[in-house]
Amino acid sequence: MTGSPVIVPGAVFGVVGALAAFPLRLAAREVERRHAELRRGVTRRTTHVVFGRALLVKAALAKTGDAEIERRVAAERGAGRMLVSENGFLRLLGLLKGPEASSLSRQSLIDQSRLAADDLDMLSLFDAFEHDGEPYSFRDLILARKYAGLIASGASWGAIARSVHRSGPVASLTAKSLNLGSQHGRPDAIYLDEGRSELDGQLLFDLGAAEDDTLEDLFAEAEEAEEEGRHDDAASLYQRCLAIDPRDAVAAFNRANCLRGAGRAAEAAHDYARAIKLDPGFVEAWFNLAGLMNDEGKVASARRHLQKAIALDKTYADPVFNLAKLEFDAGDLAEARRLWARYLELDAESEWARIAQKGIQFVDLQLARMSAS
Repeated sequence: MTGSPVIVPGAVFGVVGALAAFPLRLAAREVERRHAELRRGVTRRTTHVVFGRALLVKAALAKTGDAEIERRVAAERGAGRMLVSENGFLRLLGLLKGPEASSLSRQSLIDQSRLAADDLDMLSLFDAFEHDGEPYSFRDLILARKYAGLIASGASWGAIARSVHRSGPVASLTAKSLNLGSQHGRPDAIYLDEGRSELDGQLLFDLGAAEDDTLEDLFAEAEEAEEEGRHDDAASLYQRCLAIDPRDAVAAFNRANCLRGAGRAAEAAHDYARAIKLDPGFVEAWFNLAGLMNDEGKVASARRHLQKAIALDKTYADPVFNLAKLEFDAGDLAEARRLWARYLELDAESEWARIAQKGIQFVDLQLARMSAS
């Protein structure tokens, strides 16, 4: 290793999927002790995204398979967030010692193993190597060559990642032959040696994760209900999450969104306020509460909340656009124009940008007419 990784004070970690190796509450304590934050899910303030290995199991049961994981990884990477594996997270927290004798760059590993870059990145993110990122070790190179052979035989990165974590430390696989399960009627499994034994067992730290498993399962069930548009069911599930962990601002925010979708505006406003109380910097909660207030005809309140969202995150374009429209509807054309111009500095390409451009043109025309009359 080139040095011990550390958590930078002020970092905000978001967890996607349940953690398989250790309880979230333990991680939350360690992150807080380092003056950083840990949240379920991802918000605009999130700087690091930890991908839980339980996602692999969920993906195996879903119709979309591993494609949804790949989509989420691409989205978070595209947003500029740092992606962290479970083992990488443990090392950041000082709960897992980093492996030694690493010197291979990512490109060198790709060149020498012929493993595709995307597969390398996904397998690294789900801890199928000794290291979760460069520099890699010689043992990682051996594993990469084995994985490349499995993929050439028809295996997916997801099938490999699901299988290797049933065997114990992945580095122990370097001395064994790995074979694709299609030869034995199990296309989703990887076999050791000549197929005499399937990789089995679990690699879990006994740190009292039962309560966390229940909470993570509830949260995942709530997210699924929300995605399916079952707003009342999702709100009830998020409420159960909050009963277990009353400090979860994301659960309160998600519940508010579901309540709003179910037409329960008063309850939604209460939970947006709850999310803000738990996390005053939760810019999306300020923004969504502003939208709810505007829907209710409470324009002054909506204005204040939008202004707060803009003050918290000066790169967040959506509240700028909505405030411009609010000021336009209120008759303050000059302020609307200023805000639309600011919006175009943040977003010059979208459909909303074209609306902002038309808004500016309309205001300029109106102001020109007023000055001429």
